Amino acid sequence: MPELRDLYQEVILEHSKAPRNYKALESANYKAEGYNPLCGDRFTVYLEMDADKIREIGFQGAGCAISKASASMMTQSVKGKTKEEAEKIFHRFHDLVTGHGQGEDAELGKLAVFSGVSEFPMRVKCATLAWHTLEAALEGKQEKVSTE
Repeated sequence: MPELRDLYQEVILEHSKAPRNYKALESANYKAEGYNPLCGDRFTVYLEMDADKIREIGFQGAGCAISKASASMMTQSVKGKTKEEAEKIFHRFHDLVTGHGQGEDAELGKLAVFSGVSEFPMRVKCATLAWHTLEAALEGKQEKVSTE
């Protein structure tokens, strides 16, 4: 198991150092801002929706390695998905990081690297901030999302 944990840490660090889809989208027709007051993580999620499909996604902001890696991997996992598909992925991810999942979830693919987060309750908010922000953007909410 230590090898698996090392691999998970490697993936999280790599996405934190070189996040995917780290950009503001000029073409965004939905966006939301999220903030974790406990640690200061802040992200804006930008969506270009084509009817019910996430055509393009980007994010910007600052946060710890877990929050930035989660945001990066989130953008990869929901790009090209419908709103409903993205919401299902969010709920499965949330179950995984809060320890309410059914163990390994093959449908989450690389997002499984966050399975160990459930052992550190204070880090759950870091891992889910971008996801809650995505959910607010999908719902067209204008108020800032807070993990408190």
